[in-house]
Amino acid sequence: MIKEIQLRVSLTEEKQGITLLQKASEQLGVAKDEISAIKILRKSIDARKKEIIFNYKVAIYINEKVSEKPAYFFDYKDVSKAKEVHIIGFGPAGMYAALRCIELGYKPIVLERGKNVQERRRDLKAINQDHFVNEDSNYCFGEGGAGTYSDGKLYTRSLKRGDVRRIFENLVFHGATEQILIDAHPHIGTNKLPKIIQNIRENIIKYGGEVHFENRVVDFIIKSNKLTAVQLQNGKELSINAVILATGHSSRDIYNLLHQKNIALKAKSFAMGVRVEHPQEIIDSIQYHCSNSRDELLPAAAYSLVQQVNERGVYSFCMCPGGFIVPAATSNGEVVVNGMSPSKRNNKFANSGIVVEINIDKDLPKYDPFGPLKGLEFQKDLEKLAFNAGGRSQVAPAQRLADFVEGKISPSLNETSYQPGLKSAPLHSLLPKLIGSRLRKGFAAFGEKMHGYYTNEANIVGVESRTSSPVNIPRNEDLEHPQIEGLFPCGEGGGYAGGIISAAMDGERCAEAVVAKM
Repeated sequence: MIKEIQLRVSLTEEKQGITLLQKASEQLGVAKDEISAIKILRKSIDARKKEIIFNYKVAIYINEKVSEKPAYFFDYKDVSKAKEVHIIGFGPAGMYAALRCIELGYKPIVLERGKNVQERRRDLKAINQDHFVNEDSNYCFGEGGAGTYSDGKLYTRSLKRGDVRRIFENLVFHGATEQILIDAHPHIGTNKLPKIIQNIRENIIKYGGEVHFENRVVDFIIKSNKLTAVQLQNGKELSINAVILATGHSSRDIYNLLHQKNIALKAKSFAMGVRVEHPQEIIDSIQYHCSNSRDELLPAAAYSLVQQVNERGVYSFCMCPGGFIVPAATSNGEVVVNGMSPSKRNNKFANSGIVVEINIDKDLPKYDPFGPLKGLEFQKDLEKLAFNAGGRSQVAPAQRLADFVEGKISPSLNETSYQPGLKSAPLHSLLPKLIGSRLRKGFAAFGEKMHGYYTNEANIVGVESRTSSPVNIPRNEDLEHPQIEGLFPCGEGGGYAGGIISAAMDGERCAEAVVAKM
């Protein structure tokens, strides 16, 4: 017999060594020796009250063996001589599109503008130390996409877009810890994700697929509204059957190329703001109700905040407990910040994007002449503003949190995890009013919700601008572009995902759509 039950274990009980076996035995009225195994299905922490509770969802095996078979079986087969599907981009959407093609008996040929995960590290070092941005290899571009070196958080709300569990099981199949199947907010960590991504690439190649790095697509060859070939930066032209376009939310050259070719695009609402960084101890003390360091059994505390300000949402985005702020620009002449955490989340700072919802139809009238690219142009202007305010390098403009809200220049800044460095700047007056005024009211409201959050011990750092794509590449019910046959927009770059898992699910869906058509 197998029974699924919920168990609540207090932090005190956990420290006393009171086990799940003991709890399950008492709750079910079953002797301990009748319980042959306990399988943890889900674990979360409830810290809303002073007494912290660990919530477990468990499967109790009573006089029954645990099946060793995984819930999912990934049937990869040799596709080296099969019909080809071209995939542009090797982030989560592109990777999972390639894996799904192999399962369905088609040969994926991946074209990635950036470098593999190992070689990307040199270019990330150049951004941090030399303030030089390689436009094809950075925190956004390269094997694994933006998630590889900017956190690896796996939480998603996109439960209706595909089989979330299947994506998680596949990550475990390729080397991720099974803990991601259990945690309520799973996270791999930027130090461990690159190896998993390498394993995925090696598996694609093992079964006959191809992955070509440093191969940027610069043109689409279209005849009678049908995509027939793609041209690479080196001048080579490749004939294609179909293309899954999975280039990510920062491939501005692709949006410009499509627009120049009069291929339908749509401006899309998105969000922009800043990244706020507190000492992790402050967030721990607020969330865990502790005056000193958090208990060793507790992870670095996270938070999620949202406030409506003047009919727009102001909210936390990509919160990184025990993490770092990183430079996420994709070209020189701009400053963009993002966050990441190692698997142990053991850095002394907590950072999060705090962003303002931008209504693309109402908020940017001055940018209307740019048509479907108006959000993109606004995004670019804000990143140039940050570049100039920081001193025209990857040094980022920053301000103490309370100073920002109160409209004061910060004479000095707090210590930071941001390696290129910070420069004091009046962000309260530099940011456009539609963002800056809402952020100031939002931070004040957050201080009411989390007592201790509103403090000059925190820095705000500008700008957090790459939350999602400001452009949508439309597609019909069959996931194909309504105007161009053979073009399948996919993932975050198409405007159909908002993170690693939702992008991976969309990659699988697009692979299935291409195969159904072919």
